[in-house]
Amino acid sequence: MRPIPVLMYHHINPHKGDMVTVRPEVFEGQMEYLHRAGYKTLKMDELLSYINGELKLQQKAAVVTFDDGWLDNYIYAFPVLKKYTINAAVFVITDRTERASENKTESPAIVPTHNESKLLIEKNEDYKVVLNWELIKEMSDSGIVEIYSHTKSHKKCNGLSKSELLEELSESKKTIEKRLGKPCPYLCWPYGKYNETALRIAQEAGYKAIFTTHHGIVKKDSDPFAIKRIVVKDSVAWLKKRMLIYTNPVLSEFYLKIKKK
Repeated sequence: MRPIPVLMYHHINPHKGDMVTVRPEVFEGQMEYLHRAGYKTLKMDELLSYINGELKLQQKAAVVTFDDGWLDNYIYAFPVLKKYTINAAVFVITDRTERASENKTESPAIVPTHNESKLLIEKNEDYKVVLNWELIKEMSDSGIVEIYSHTKSHKKCNGLSKSELLEELSESKKTIEKRLGKPCPYLCWPYGKYNETALRIAQEAGYKAIFTTHHGIVKKDSDPFAIKRIVVKDSVAWLKKRMLIYTNPVLSEFYLKIKKK
């Protein structure tokens, strides 16, 4: 079977050259390409079924993910996802979302840069840059966007005690399930940081699969608790080339070996 690239996005906004940012016009070009080229964008349950050998795919496939739950995902990405019927998953930090939901003040006309966004969060002005529950519910109710955990407060999970891990992993899961009335069986590690203790507690909390920042693709029998992803660059041409490579069993294996050297 063809391997599946899991695409990792953060910000979608007009700040060219900004950290972890893809510009809106580029993002639309990328999603239009996936749509027109006939890629099936999988939901998380489908990806897990593929890993377990239960789902047989006749066409090329990909998974679209967004980390952190930035407000610009709703402003710039969500309309494009709806336009091309692209399935996607957003991993949200529930403490930030809770704070963003306490203040309904209108967001600034200009979306801040990544560093400006981090400063606003430090000042407890999350509502200016983070998705609130109202917007998240709208995205979730669309049927094409799934909402899962990026922990409670975005701490590095490789340096936390067992009690801290339990709070980060279990409480975020419970909050999402309570707010949306849907199961939350998927987790994404903040900064990609975790250890064996964190992994064990995540499994005990009920997560069925976990996403990392390790570079690579998903194949049948991949470890569902260490799903690799591809960081997306701000270029349509880059995505087109990488999708052809990463969905080809021979090319992807060769290319990933070269990248490790």
